[in-house]
Amino acid sequence: MNDATTAVGRTVVPAGVPRRRTDLPRPLLLGAYAFPHGDATSNRLLQLARCAASEGARTLVVNDWPCEVPWPTRPDPVTGVELVTLRVRGRNRVTRMGARLARPVRVLRAIRRRGVGRGDVSVVLLPMALMTLGNWAVLRLALRCPVVVDASERHDRRQFRRGWLTPYFVRHRWSTLLATRLVGRATAVSTTLAGYLAHYGMEVLVVPPQVDCGEFSDPRPPSTADGLRLLYAGTPARKDMLDVILRGISLLTPDDQRRVRLTIAGVSREDATARSDLDVALLDAVAAEVVFLGRVPRDTVLTLLADSHFSMLVRPTGGYAANGFPSKVPESLAAGCPVMLNHTSDLADYVHDGIEGIVLGGNGPDDVRRAVERALRLRDEEWTAMSEAARARAAGSFDHRSWRVRVSTFLVSGTAPAPRDR
Repeated sequence: MNDATTAVGRTVVPAGVPRRRTDLPRPLLLGAYAFPHGDATSNRLLQLARCAASEGARTLVVNDWPCEVPWPTRPDPVTGVELVTLRVRGRNRVTRMGARLARPVRVLRAIRRRGVGRGDVSVVLLPMALMTLGNWAVLRLALRCPVVVDASERHDRRQFRRGWLTPYFVRHRWSTLLATRLVGRATAVSTTLAGYLAHYGMEVLVVPPQVDCGEFSDPRPPSTADGLRLLYAGTPARKDMLDVILRGISLLTPDDQRRVRLTIAGVSREDATARSDLDVALLDAVAAEVVFLGRVPRDTVLTLLADSHFSMLVRPTGGYAANGFPSKVPESLAAGCPVMLNHTSDLADYVHDGIEGIVLGGNGPDDVRRAVERALRLRDEEWTAMSEAARARAAGSFDHRSWRVRVSTFLVSGTAPAPRDR
């Protein structure tokens, strides 16, 4: 870069010429995921990036594509985002470790090739998993702008078979510790998690998982008189109680069971029985139709939501469930697919019994049975009213457009307009 020009994004501005609105410093978001639609974390970062920049600007996202994930044939276009994707070849541990250690330098080199330097970035947004000493120190010092972390979960030992012996869990707790000591500002996915961070003196804005309501088609399930289509989409592992869902359905009368079809997308039958709480013997005993699809692309999940009467989610209370916020709930609401769930985290603020879905009285099999029995008695017009309420809730509470002013203001100044009534 010479003395004659200053590069901002893709625009070259002659020295001494005042910046236009679109040339103002903008947010930089760092990722290391199959961005933008690889998983729940990728989708959260996508929507945060879209609402992080002020009106008329774009967020610069530098994504370090994970080595273990196949490289996409073509990058998806992303509105509101200027995407720079890095790639390190090789799949062995030494290569991956070297790439992680060199990540902040590689990021700086990539954005400088785009003509972005000191003064061109207003704030660096780091997901909690990427809050390392190297990332924080290099980006903070080189770009001379605030660093804000995004906390989308707080794991506990119950989620992992080996507890503290699980490297991922140890790294997660270490990143959280660093954030509470080095960073003054954070976005958090739930009020419980926000309270934990605020205890350490951090300024925190609660931002639930966001969606783009324009991505979802109109719901089109068959008549409720022809049976009930239920959907679980996700990877249950030890966080979602898949066994309870199946046990609840197995408690229905045989006739009612035969009117239920449960589709499980995101995990195969073998993986569900090996890596979740599901008892394989239960699958052989239940009379309802249970279909496992394994891992499916995001477009398939959107189609399944449009074809289902309810999506299902049962979780324990407290711990990670209180700190997190399941992203599958906003997506289901945006698709006009009411949710059948128990209240955890902040869900009681958004899902009301008989309005946006059916709320379970607890997280046991009998609670699931009673909820499914209620759903089986719904008339088409009653379900349609729930579906419309679900879409309205998603548009008002979760669409990224409704969060832009609050998020962009908070990231730069640490203040944000008061949220609207939920």
